[in-house]
Amino acid sequence: MVFYTCGPNEAMVVSGFCRSPPVMVAGGRVFVFPCVQKIQRISLNTLTLNVKSEKVYTRHGVPISVTGIAQVKIQGQNKEMLAAACQMFLGKSESEVAQISLETLEGHQRAIMAHMTVEEIYKDRQKFSEQVFKVASSDLVNMGISVVSYTLKDIHDDQDYLHSLGKARTAQVQKDARIGEAEAKRDAGIKEAKAKQEKVSAQYLSEIEMAKAQRDFELKKAAYDIEVNTKKAESDLAYQLQVAKTKQKIEEQKMQVLVVERTQQIQLQEQEIIRREKELEAKVKKPAEAERFRLEKLAEAQRQQLITQAEAEAEAVRVKGEANAFAIEAKARADAEQMAKKAEAFQQFQDAAMVDMLLEKLPQVAAEISKPLTEVKKIKMVSSGTGEVGAAKITGEVLDILNRLPETVEKLTGISITQTGQKKPGMS
Repeated sequence: MVFYTCGPNEAMVVSGFCRSPPVMVAGGRVFVFPCVQKIQRISLNTLTLNVKSEKVYTRHGVPISVTGIAQVKIQGQNKEMLAAACQMFLGKSESEVAQISLETLEGHQRAIMAHMTVEEIYKDRQKFSEQVFKVASSDLVNMGISVVSYTLKDIHDDQDYLHSLGKARTAQVQKDARIGEAEAKRDAGIKEAKAKQEKVSAQYLSEIEMAKAQRDFELKKAAYDIEVNTKKAESDLAYQLQVAKTKQKIEEQKMQVLVVERTQQIQLQEQEIIRREKELEAKVKKPAEAERFRLEKLAEAQRQQLITQAEAEAEAVRVKGEANAFAIEAKARADAEQMAKKAEAFQQFQDAAMVDMLLEKLPQVAAEISKPLTEVKKIKMVSSGTGEVGAAKITGEVLDILNRLPETVEKLTGISITQTGQKKPGMS
């Protein structure tokens, strides 16, 4: 099996095994069995034909020659026309198909020329072309060929018939032209005279209108000048006023700029103050507050410690006081009992008890007398040359003082401690 393809300007015809009737493909593809099937191609290109008919006698017997241009092609879209074309032209070249089509068109062109006059062909070429196209198309369709277009290209003859027709027409045209020229000159003279008259009238009217226009112009110009001068004065005053307003606005804007600058400076200063306050707060205030807080807490702790210590001391003092008070109370009770017993003893023994008490206190009296001497760091003694000298003298003087104690006690109490139980006369 072989796969064949063709372009849109070509058709393929496959015949043979299983291809009855033959398959016609215009611009496509087809499978072919080479041994049992046959493929043939036919061109669908447009053919340009130069259809010439030399010295053909027209209806009035005038021989002329006509040349036409025709465009023909095998129609591939219509299956019936393609089948007819395949039957007639399959295996033929494009030149052979073109020759057959040309001969057919030339025959129809000759037939149409024989049924028309030279004037009809010459004057109405469109009608001649349409008739040839119509007759040739109906005949070529049966061959599978369609006439795309037909145009009459040239008409000429060897007898100067067409030239004579042209001369007569030319003479007629020239006559009409001369008549038309004379009439045109006449009409032009008349129109020229009227035009001159109208020109003079129009000139006078124009001058009048110009004078009126000049007058109106001068009047309007004077009014316009007054209005212009008024407007100019108003404009000058408005300009001066606008200049003053502009200057005022400029000054206001300058003041606003100064105010804005001053405001920005104040804002910058405020921001700088805030920054410095924050810096001061961060560097001084916060540490100071922290130190103050620390000191407050320390002082509070010390205060609590002192309070606790004072409370403890007070409690200790209270307890100690209570103990001392109890001891004093106990001692006082003991002393009171002792004194009570001493009083009873005094009542019982009287002088002997008193002597006993004095003897009990006598060492304390001697200690108090000798106490100043124990605190003396240095003693300077001056001797008169008689008696003892040095420490013996001091000891002797102390003993001399002690020897005088009984006499002093006797004078104070009336009791002689040297003679127990004896009183001086007059003492009770």
